[in-house]
Amino acid sequence: MTFPGRFADSIVLDKLDKISLSFLVDELEVRRGGVAANIAFGMGVLGLSPILVGAVGPDFADYRSWLQRHGVDTESVHVSEVRHTARFVCTTDEHANQIATFYAGAMQEARDIELGPVVERVGAVDLVLIGANDPEAMMRHTEECRYRRIPFAADPSQQLARMHGDEIRLLVDGAAYLFTNEYEAALTEQKTGWSSDEILDRVGTRVTTLGPSGVRIERKGADMIQVPTPKETHKADPTGVGDAFRAGFLAGLAWGLPLQRCAQVGSLLATHVIESVGTQEYDLAQQHFLDRFADTYGASAAAEVSAYIRCPRP
Repeated sequence: MTFPGRFADSIVLDKLDKISLSFLVDELEVRRGGVAANIAFGMGVLGLSPILVGAVGPDFADYRSWLQRHGVDTESVHVSEVRHTARFVCTTDEHANQIATFYAGAMQEARDIELGPVVERVGAVDLVLIGANDPEAMMRHTEECRYRRIPFAADPSQQLARMHGDEIRLLVDGAAYLFTNEYEAALTEQKTGWSSDEILDRVGTRVTTLGPSGVRIERKGADMIQVPTPKETHKADPTGVGDAFRAGFLAGLAWGLPLQRCAQVGSLLATHVIESVGTQEYDLAQQHFLDRFADTYGASAAAEVSAYIRCPRP
């Protein structure tokens, strides 16, 4: 929602203990989101069929249809009988100050989901990405991946702030991939007490997004890989950029591309998101995507990914 004024003008400093505010807003926009859904959507528009696992409310029907039309397998989504789908509600004033509330809702029931039946239904899975979710669900799914010997990617992102060091260590240790941004990378080291080298001893590949500076990929005993960010046509909305990067990176892994190409696909998909408002509002055209890829990373790089890039329109 957008408030055409300043929050500060409605705040009485010596009455903060009795604060009671109401803002009349001019605009309301309802957009689809959620970390897992954003990543699955991105993989779907690239032509893959990712499996979405999470907990939602009975209000999920329209969203389910949207995701299915974009190639996402939603059969393993748990539907709560008593809670609505998680929501993030944000009001922004004319100076870009924000007041926001997050409703976890059905997300709390993600801890009840077993991965075993998911694997039985689809036959096998290549990788489980454990993203920001109900903390107990994140712990449970990490432990189950270890028990079932399923490769997993750790992507705690927003939940790093509330989790303790021992919980983060459990999520990270043994991950095939660790995804963070630069700040989260430092926070992971601070909270776990592990140095960068110690983390590389415990994960297969560490992927750190660096905002406008691109992406850094590290592996034990291997040279660091750095991938620049494609040039944007304009900046519209940064929300969901990290999710889109993960979608492209994971798509590259599914295609068997080298890590550098995976990061390049992810970076270009993220650029499409920053150029649109909303996390799933971008539209991909296959040849245009490949042309931009060639402009940024070279013709030979584009030729290598051209056999895989598929952007089916729903």
